[in-house]
Amino acid sequence: MKRTDLTFKPSLVAIVLATTLLSACGDDNDNMPPVESTPPAAVMQTFTVTVTNLTANQPLSPVFLAAHNAETYLWKVGQPASVAIEMIAEGGDASGLEALENLTASVTGTNPILPGMSETLTLSVEESAVANISLASMLGNTNDGFTGVNSYNIAGMEVDAPIMMRRMAYDAGTEVNSEAKGTIPGPADEGEGFNEQRDDINFVHGHPGVISQYDGLADSVLMPSHRFDNPVVAIKIVRTE
Repeated sequence: MKRTDLTFKPSLVAIVLATTLLSACGDDNDNMPPVESTPPAAVMQTFTVTVTNLTANQPLSPVFLAAHNAETYLWKVGQPASVAIEMIAEGGDASGLEALENLTASVTGTNPILPGMSETLTLSVEESAVANISLASMLGNTNDGFTGVNSYNIAGMEVDAPIMMRRMAYDAGTEVNSEAKGTIPGPADEGEGFNEQRDDINFVHGHPGVISQYDGLADSVLMPSHRFDNPVVAIKIVRTE
């Protein structure tokens, strides 16, 4: 008996059909919307900044604290103060600083810091944006005295490795240091705060100090206790995470 071959070769029609089906499947995949990947969560760094008042009788206005890029400075010695610095130096008003551009994050304290007392502020910043930190506060019983930290680099700080520093008093140069009644916003006078008119040398410099009525300035409302030496604040910066 002749052997029958039971192996069939695929027909041309079957090959064409299979090719068409595969092509159709490929078209379906090409037309499907791309799968969106979830961006990685931002890595945050948290810093605590403790400000201690070292003066005998100069309350500090609520502290303004900010993180920002390395090109930002709140003030420059020998140059005119910005309106934002004038506002805090003459009246303890931080709203002008809070509105500045290039701030990555900022916070302002809620209460004055009395002599010998401290306040701790917390600032959280994305790791990719960490660069420099600044703070500012008014010496309340002065015409336009202030203190602070001006664009200090905190990039690369290790966790729980505190940085300690002390800072001097500056004069905004926007209001003459008359110490006269009605010109000082602190508790020694409760007088005027910010005034947009400038009647002093109009550049930031080291504060010359307080004279007081007992040291030859007859119209002064200040007492010897309001005088101060540098430094006027101690500052502790800690990266907590």
